[in-house]
Amino acid sequence: MKPYFILRNFSKPFKAFLFAFLFVLSVGYFTGLFFVAQTDSNKPAGIVENYNGNEDSEEISVMKFKKGEREMLTIIHTHVLSIGFIFALLGILVWGTQIPTKWKTFLTIEPFFSVIVTFGGIYLIWLEYTLMAYFVMFSGILMTLSFVAGVVVVCVDLIKSPIETL
Repeated sequence: MKPYFILRNFSKPFKAFLFAFLFVLSVGYFTGLFFVAQTDSNKPAGIVENYNGNEDSEEISVMKFKKGEREMLTIIHTHVLSIGFIFALLGILVWGTQIPTKWKTFLTIEPFFSVIVTFGGIYLIWLEYTLMAYFVMFSGILMTLSFVAGVVVVCVDLIKSPIETL
């Protein structure tokens, strides 16, 4: 099957546009991860505390309260839609690379599963299923690795010279 488009064959100005897009997308993505680190949500106990509060603990430096249902639904709604859109756009670009189809399939399908596990897990944590914090951490790490791999694969193909056609 012939690919519909090959990134490396795009014009230099369009490749520059895609580099700029991927740069801004990456800045936004990693800013979100820095925010997660600021809220101590990079540890299972921190994830639980971020959504269920810590008002029952005696030794705390920052008081956190359990989020309300409306706030939880807003967080989940906005993140699932926006991150889903990010991976849809990145996935389209990944399909324009020349990596093996099995890797394209993994890098473009897996993030959608991770989005559902991550944010579905966060909702379950809020419902007091606190062991979901481990699934949320694992799926969040896998989602980030897929994002980084996708961006790297696309950038590598954008750097390559166009393929000579007959």
